[in-house]
Amino acid sequence: MTGDPAVWTPQPDAAADAEITRFARTAAAHGGPPPDAGYDALWRWSVTEPAAFWTAVADHVGMVWDVAPDAVTDGAPMPHTRWFPGGRINYTGQVFRTPRSGAAVVGHDETGASRVLTWPELEQQVAGLAATLTALGVGAGDRVAGYLPDRPEAVVAFLAAASLGAVWAGCGSDLRADAALARLAQLAPTVLVAGSGHHHRGTWVDRRDDVVRLQAGLPDLRATVLVGDDPPRGGATVPWVDAVSTGARHVEARPLPADHPLWVLFTSGTTGPPKGIVHGHAGVVVEHLKTLALHLDLGPGDQFFWYTTLNWMMWQLRVGGLLRGATVHCFDGAPGVPALWQVAERGRVTHLGLAPGYLAATRDAGVHPAAQWDLGALRVVGCTGSVLTAPLHRWAAGALPGVLVGSTTGGTDVVSGFAGSVPTVPVRAGEIAVRCLGVDVQAWSPAGESLVDEVGELVVTTPMPSMPLGFWNDPDGARYRAAYFDHFAAVPAVWRHGDWVTVTGRSSVVVHGRSDATLNRHGIRMGSADICQAAESLPQVREAMVVGVEEDDGGYWMPLFVALDDGLELDDVLRTAILAAVREQVSPRHVPDEVVQAPAIPHTLTGKKLEVPVKSLLSGRVAVDRHAVDRPELLDFHRDVGARRRGE
Repeated sequence: MTGDPAVWTPQPDAAADAEITRFARTAAAHGGPPPDAGYDALWRWSVTEPAAFWTAVADHVGMVWDVAPDAVTDGAPMPHTRWFPGGRINYTGQVFRTPRSGAAVVGHDETGASRVLTWPELEQQVAGLAATLTALGVGAGDRVAGYLPDRPEAVVAFLAAASLGAVWAGCGSDLRADAALARLAQLAPTVLVAGSGHHHRGTWVDRRDDVVRLQAGLPDLRATVLVGDDPPRGGATVPWVDAVSTGARHVEARPLPADHPLWVLFTSGTTGPPKGIVHGHAGVVVEHLKTLALHLDLGPGDQFFWYTTLNWMMWQLRVGGLLRGATVHCFDGAPGVPALWQVAERGRVTHLGLAPGYLAATRDAGVHPAAQWDLGALRVVGCTGSVLTAPLHRWAAGALPGVLVGSTTGGTDVVSGFAGSVPTVPVRAGEIAVRCLGVDVQAWSPAGESLVDEVGELVVTTPMPSMPLGFWNDPDGARYRAAYFDHFAAVPAVWRHGDWVTVTGRSSVVVHGRSDATLNRHGIRMGSADICQAAESLPQVREAMVVGVEEDDGGYWMPLFVALDDGLELDDVLRTAILAAVREQVSPRHVPDEVVQAPAIPHTLTGKKLEVPVKSLLSGRVAVDRHAVDRPELLDFHRDVGARRRGE
């Protein structure tokens, strides 16, 4: 924990006008603490009286039910909790429940161009595409898949599918066809909405061949809606302009049960095929409204840009800005410095989301954002995806004076945050200011004891409305329980997330990194399996293992270890071929920082790659039980690689 003074302190006038201050009065009317009792009191009430708290949230943010629920929950413990039983609602219906004017979605790209969809234009396109999907036979429960860059069309496609009760699943077109198929083919989608290409580092990347491969690998497709000016190729393809120009102008969202599937988000595929996480309409709506309104202080008229791709849950949270009446900004391109700062200036962005790696790249390039661009509208910079270290946090706060630079931690799993910031609580460097309202985050010892000011496993001890309905193709829930609820066998109703954290005596949170093998690079979570499979496709590579290491200076090092066939040495030609295979088969974002030849890849005695222990060895933090490894001498190799990296 840092002993530093706060790097950001709320100004009294701004705190008094914050949404969470107004909510404190609503909470008091629902049996909560006095409005002036402070954040800690409000948080304690939110986790001890969840029914009253979530009722207060729904009332305060103006959730409109098509059919009111019978209760907040059915009273069952995790993982069986059912939220808002009897209620009916639709995510898209919530977006358009209030007529609005002005810009709804703005799309930016690397060329400096921007396109605006006003609220009436957004509704017209959503209604038009929904009519096209209906004509193609899409109904409640059918799957609509997206293979798209981060453009306004992706927002339209998701909202159109959700309005019908179809289940959405999106992949960014930065993924190659094989990586996208590993995800989307699991769902057997009936319609694919695909982009013909995207911008990347000053070039146009043609993805039409990948679209054709997707069509061939998705045998249940009835049609593909193609975004782009290039002519359709292969299959029954509908040009985007025709798909949204059906004459429909107003969205007619279908009322759905509260727990009707909304979307499937994919885990990163660390030890096998990516797992599909299913979330429901009502849980997402109320959780996102809480997070955006009370923690980010986002409201009507605000300009919301968080750099993301469709592969990451931050895309979903950013689309949620529409629920608050904010303008949502998209970006089709590579996140180089200074591109994202230029978007923030051009869009008069008030709420900006960046990965710590982007802040580090900005710092290392000698760039001073507030001095070089007009960021006068900016109030909040959110950071997630990896650890925001204290030195980097101090630099960012100094480079953006007066702006709340706040770290957050959460996950695809709950499509939201566990801990974050609020505009009424000071922020200290290297710390996440608060545990989120309604989220009983604790740090637990291996024995299941709650720890304060000590490192432990991040657990959540009470249900959240945005916790998964389950995993796709997991009918008995066994994989879902194994992923989150089997770690503490004596307490099966506790969510274990896979992060090492400290909960401080002042209730802030410090994240020390992943306790599993998920990669978090440049704020984008990705799977080791995709990268290893690409490397192992070369005949010279016997086996590969990739890990991600959070470094003390705020950097993130992602080495790929390769074991080669006997007698082979890693030379520049083979190294280049390995990097090219990852770039072409997965994406440029997945290319490792370094390729290291290893004598062999270490495994557990049951045959699993030792990704998490190797990450610990490279970090110099945790010893590994040598008796649990098939070749213990390999631990010495990786420990030495880490020591050399740290200059020891």
